[in-house]
Amino acid sequence: MELRGAGTAANGGGMAGFLGRKSRYVRMDDVLPPDPEVEKEDGVGGGVRVRGGARRHVFLCSVFASLNHVLLGYDVGVMSGCIIFIQKDLHIDEVQQEVLVGCLSFISLLGSLAAGRTSDAIGRKRTIGLAAAIFQAGAAVMALAPSFAALMAGRLLAGIGIGFGLMVAPVYISEISPAALRGSLASLPEIFISFGILLGYVSNLAFAGLPDHVNWRVMLAAGILPSISVAYVLTVIPESPRWLVMQGRTGEARAVLLTVTETEGEAQERLAEIEESARVTSAGKAVWREIMRPSPVVRRMMLAGLGVQFFQQATGIDALVYYSPTIFRDAGIATEGHLLAATVAVGLSKTIFIVIAILLVDRVGRKPLLLISTVGITACLAVLAATLSLLSRGALPGGAAIALAILTVCGFVAFFSVGIGPINMVLSSEIYPLRLRAQAVGLGLAVNRLTSGAVAMSFLSICRAVSVAGAFTAFAAVSALSVAFVHWFVPETSGKTLEEIELLFGDAGGSGGEVEVELGDGEHLVHER
Repeated sequence: MELRGAGTAANGGGMAGFLGRKSRYVRMDDVLPPDPEVEKEDGVGGGVRVRGGARRHVFLCSVFASLNHVLLGYDVGVMSGCIIFIQKDLHIDEVQQEVLVGCLSFISLLGSLAAGRTSDAIGRKRTIGLAAAIFQAGAAVMALAPSFAALMAGRLLAGIGIGFGLMVAPVYISEISPAALRGSLASLPEIFISFGILLGYVSNLAFAGLPDHVNWRVMLAAGILPSISVAYVLTVIPESPRWLVMQGRTGEARAVLLTVTETEGEAQERLAEIEESARVTSAGKAVWREIMRPSPVVRRMMLAGLGVQFFQQATGIDALVYYSPTIFRDAGIATEGHLLAATVAVGLSKTIFIVIAILLVDRVGRKPLLLISTVGITACLAVLAATLSLLSRGALPGGAAIALAILTVCGFVAFFSVGIGPINMVLSSEIYPLRLRAQAVGLGLAVNRLTSGAVAMSFLSICRAVSVAGAFTAFAAVSALSVAFVHWFVPETSGKTLEEIELLFGDAGGSGGEVEVELGDGEHLVHER
């Protein structure tokens, strides 16, 4: 028996096939004989059923593609503790602390912007490898840095690598995932960020006892380890079928789709959708010109995508994670050991609730989780601000203030992780048409990183000017605005193919006049699989 379009997929077997060498895309012994019922349902002659391993294969590809996100999470988590010891060793002042912490976000936005064009030129898969290599170089320079200037140089390299990784993984995952799984799988990068943050916090706690001129270097050097695994990843994952179609390599795209779909008929259907999108793309305007001068339809997409990216960071999540020791110290925790232990509790909360989000995102939907998340974040920020304000005026006992601070900070990261944390990238990677996707996602990440950097680089100065309580009062006000934004401007995209989602915003084909489609009308476009 032969799978049409699978090429030499039958060559070899066993582990060689899994590693993507001889059996690059699919093995013959993973395919069952033709099933008349499947033929009847699919309406495709010679229908083929692929074993249930298709979903497992998609899941593993998504996990592997998300590994670079551990690097961002680790950097964010470990720097919250490193900065304490770097200050002692290199004798840096408060402004230098803010620059060191916040510059990563600004630098990573450069990587995000460059990653869109790079991934279109060399492919999603190779861009994932490039991101890991650049980060490794940056982490090594930071760990060996003899001065603040050298530390900043390493930070520059690491930030560019992180920016590449942040952009390409969600795009890759959305392009290989079926609609029914896309929300859960596109949330995986966020769980890896959360896991990386937890690893960073644990690293702080584990190495804090070393001498001050050694501990922070060991903490930073440990971040190289996750990126080494990406070398193995590149031997396992296939290239994005959508990118392959854009390069005119339709046969290879079909072979990849056969490994990530349950039937040959479904693979054919998805290939036809991609080819149609590619045909429209080839007739469209230049990508950046269309993004900078968008049609009303694209403008609605950009508003939803960029707005969610902005609000995810404008509510202060990076300030809270980077400076959680400062917040807990302000609440009354005195010793370094207790401060670092409290941050581990924050990391655990973030990781646990991101897992819950992955289980719910395709069942409950994007918009309901976003609303729950933003409302919960607003409430936690308001209570945290009130707690710190009352403590500063002596109106709240120290023990109660510490308990409330830990509870509200953990509550903040829990609500963040169950909604706007992972869903911002799910939404951003699925709402744009194929011709704009890579660049639009890169632009959204640039907005995200720019906002993150502005918050991280100004937080200590704002706290000095208006107090920590005042800073979190401002974050609570911004979070309240995010609730209104989600309600009015973000549509529900759960369960729709990427091509159907375009129709939620209208006819984005770019040929002839534009036909606006009400958001609710898109619900009728979903076909059951």
